[in-house]
Amino acid sequence: MLHLTTTATTRSQIATVNDSHQSGVYRVRNDAAQKEGRKKGCRSVMAPNNNRTKGSHFPLLAFLLLCLLAPLLFFRASPLHTFHDLTSTTLLMLYVLDVIVSNTNDVGPLSLESFRKNLSASWRVVGSKASNATNQVNEPANSVEQEKQNGKEGRFSVGYAQWTDTPAQLSRRQLIEKRKEKRAAELIREDEAMVKLENSAIEHSKSVDSAVLGKYNIWRKENENENADSTVRLMRDQIIMAKVYLSIAKMKDSLQLYQELESQLKGSQRALGEATSDAELKPSDHENIKTMGHVLSKAKEQLYDCKLVTGKLRAMLQTADERVRSLRKQSTFLSQLAAKTIPNGIHCLSMRLTIDYFLLPLEQRKFPRSENLENPTLYHYALFSDNVLAASVVVNSTIVNAKDPSKHVFHLVTDKLNFGAMNMWFLLNPPGKATINVENVDEFKWLNSSYCPVLRQLESATMKEYYFKAGHPTTTGASNLKYRNPKYLSMLNHLRFYLPQVYPKLDKILFLDDDIVVQKDLTGLWAVNLNGNVNGAVETCGESFHRFDKYLNFSNPLIAKNFDPNACGWAYGMNMFDLKVWKKKDITGIYHKWQNLNEDRVLWKLGTLPPGLMTFYGLTHPLNKSWHVLGLGYNPSVDRSDIDNAAVVHYNGNMKPWLEIAMTKYRSYWTKYVKFSHPYLQNCRLHE
Repeated sequence: MLHLTTTATTRSQIATVNDSHQSGVYRVRNDAAQKEGRKKGCRSVMAPNNNRTKGSHFPLLAFLLLCLLAPLLFFRASPLHTFHDLTSTTLLMLYVLDVIVSNTNDVGPLSLESFRKNLSASWRVVGSKASNATNQVNEPANSVEQEKQNGKEGRFSVGYAQWTDTPAQLSRRQLIEKRKEKRAAELIREDEAMVKLENSAIEHSKSVDSAVLGKYNIWRKENENENADSTVRLMRDQIIMAKVYLSIAKMKDSLQLYQELESQLKGSQRALGEATSDAELKPSDHENIKTMGHVLSKAKEQLYDCKLVTGKLRAMLQTADERVRSLRKQSTFLSQLAAKTIPNGIHCLSMRLTIDYFLLPLEQRKFPRSENLENPTLYHYALFSDNVLAASVVVNSTIVNAKDPSKHVFHLVTDKLNFGAMNMWFLLNPPGKATINVENVDEFKWLNSSYCPVLRQLESATMKEYYFKAGHPTTTGASNLKYRNPKYLSMLNHLRFYLPQVYPKLDKILFLDDDIVVQKDLTGLWAVNLNGNVNGAVETCGESFHRFDKYLNFSNPLIAKNFDPNACGWAYGMNMFDLKVWKKKDITGIYHKWQNLNEDRVLWKLGTLPPGLMTFYGLTHPLNKSWHVLGLGYNPSVDRSDIDNAAVVHYNGNMKPWLEIAMTKYRSYWTKYVKFSHPYLQNCRLHE
């Protein structure tokens, strides 16, 4: 017996057959009626009709007519059926019609095709093996094909058992699944590779030297807006692509296109000129952009080859990279050269002050309060400089921010060339109630070549050749030019290792470079406990290039044996020295020892920081970083809050605040302590 099971409790649930999950069972008990109905009605449902149009009403009407006439014909031919059987069959027909009408109201006009496709999986065949076998024998070939198609979508159909895939189909499906998994794995690997490239690009961007980049550096904030100067960037992109296609056109002997590209390229280059923003372009340049666009479009149609274009762009990128490197070397060379020079205004100031100083009577050349110079209870500063303007800023900024200027004593040492100018400036501009004294380093008779290893080395033939013969093979390159700076020839730079000899009656002294600005009262430094150390300084090991291995030659066994390559460096520029401990530890003797061992410059290059790191190794007390902030002479990304909170800011590097190459955003910290209204500065055209 054939049973048809459907899930339904209400008329609306039966109308949406695919969404129902409750079941009701209707049974047709007459075998003959079932057989006749299956032959005449149900087969009509399953028989495929390739000619009907989806959604047409004619197949639906034919289906309804067959469902109505088939039972009537059957009962007329078979008088054996009882009234109960007729009633059951009629009720089933009416229920089917009711379902169709209800479904039509919900989803619109129905067709047999849509009915079969939307048929719920809750309709299933329940019957004996014999009846299933009979159905399969009677099915035509096209019905089998229809069953396969329906099996792909739902695996269920009216009057048929579930379709089972053949071994070949299962194998094909498994192969497809494997291919999908392989492709998914490839996409994941590509995604991971892209993430690595992005991370690498981010890391590379952090190492970009922003000090030498131009206006159109993509890392600058003004270029964060994608639409900023879009026309200029478009013209530059067109020029790049024109150069690419120009090269390909020449390679492929496309003479006419080559001439068009060459002509248009010259026009675009003339139109762009030195323009750096859209506002600098002319209105006629937009026509030039359109014309170039047409020529490039034509070139792309005729010449485009992915490999060739990629190769040309890569070659152009490599050429540009090499040019950037060359320009960076040139920039470094020029910056070193600029750092050596003295601006005309400062040279003029020094000359005028010197002349006026030697015109003064001898009695007017003395500073007041000379009794304070050897008083150990006062706050003493050591400043060694040959720059009058720079020294004036150090003294002025210290006095302005001091709580009690009368307790501060400044010890200035300069060379004989600037001795008169330095004296004259502070005689004309005394530091208030503070004490000041200016000395000439050339008058320190004890500082001679027999006592000082540096002086002896500077007098040697090899050192003179290193400094004064540019053709020497070891002096090529900007890095070597740095160490040929005249400051390394001056004893003012090495005098910091002789503080107890210069000031024998003092206990503590604060050493200051002439490229610093004081922003707070510094008397708190004298209260810092150095814990038995000689030098109080701010450590700089937060930056990797301030480790010992960046300054000393650790391939030399003498250096490797005595020092740790990862030891933390510290900064010169603001250092508190305990002169009592200095004398006990014989710091000057340690300095002499290492300086003698470096006569051939194998332990370190020239300068005072490497021997300072060695001399005060293990004898330096770290100060709080807020006392001394460095980098204003080379680092454009020093945190503004660190600068504002610092007691001392240091313009270490080549971009000194009195030079034209100084960074403008830091220059104001220095210029506010310069008296630009002074007649000497105005006469020498020194302006803010």
